[in-house]
Formats: sequence, C-alpha cells, structure tokens
Amino acid sequence: MSPTTIGELLYWSYANLAMAHAAVTNRATSYGRVHFMIRARLLKGLRDGTMNVGSLVEDERLKMVLPQACSYCGGRDRLSVDHLFASDRGGRDTGDNIVWSCVSCNSSKGVRDLLDWYATRGQFPPLLLLRRYLKLAISYCEGQALLGLPLAEAPDLPFALDAIPKSFPAPAELVLWCVPLA
Repeated sequence: MSPTTIGELLYWSYANLAMAHAAVTNRATSYGRVHFMIRARLLKGLRDGTMNVGSLVEDERLKMVLPQACSYCGGRDRLSVDHLFASDRGGRDTGDNIVWSCVSCNSSKGVRDLLDWYATRGQFPPLLLLRRYLKLAISYCEGQALLGLPLAEAPDLPFALDAIPKSFPAPAELVLWCVPLA
C-alpha cells in the first residue's frame, strides 16, 4: 500500500500493528493468513468508520499494572518520566503522553521523535509503546482535522510523520514490551 493522506498512513501502520501484535501474542514465526486478515479487516473498518482505534484507557491501565521500568530499555534504576511527543515539539503535558524512562534513555532521546530515536539505534519499538504512540498521533490528527490531508501538505506535527512504520519486522524480531510479560 502506498498511503497518500495522513489518515491512510496512520491507519495502515495501526492495522499492521494489530497484525504484528496478534502474531507475537500467538508466538508465530512469520505472518500468516489470519494475521493478514486481521490487518485487512481493521484497515477497512478504520477507513469506512465502522471501527475505531482503541481507547488510550487500556494503555493507561497497562501503565499501572506493567512492571515499573523504562519504557525504552526496561531498566528499573533512576526512573523519570518522558513525553512520547516531546513538549518542545508540541506534545501535550498530559498523562497519556507520559511514560517511564530511565535517565540515560531520557537524555539520549532528548526532544527527538521516539521513532526517529529508535531508528538511530537500529531498533523497532516495543509494540505496546508503538500502540500508544500511534493512538496519540491519530487522536492528534483527528482533533486537528488532518486525517484527510495529503501527506505532501502535512503541517509541522508533534511527531515525525516520515518515521511512521509502513512495514513491520517478522514477529520473531518484535517484542510486546521492554521487559518480558508473564
């Protein structure tokens, strides 16, 4: 797929995320027919308005029940909070934009976009962190009425539109979270 609007790009990435999440959860070594069906159904539903992106409430609940660790490396020492969308780039100072971060990762990431930062490290973000990121991006664009805007006309955004993943690594190369989940 070659997205032409902001909404198409974000929905495509979110549908790929759902496919990847299902594959990782089922411990699949590669994507299969069922995973592609999940992606196709969700993408169609998002496009025609019969399905919605999941609520950030579930992500907030996970923040409370997952082990208190850096959302980027899994470290548990010297934790602080970090904005997924940097406040210097227009990210909101709200709970849904805040994650745990160790001082080292927080300093390393700085005001860079989360996805750009992961790319410079040669890594793909944990799926649950990417899910929150994409939900925030979609919510922001919905609120600003930007989803139908052509990619070429995208204004400055609090996230890096060009870093939104269009494809995902094989399930065996992905993790749900920065620390193993029981």
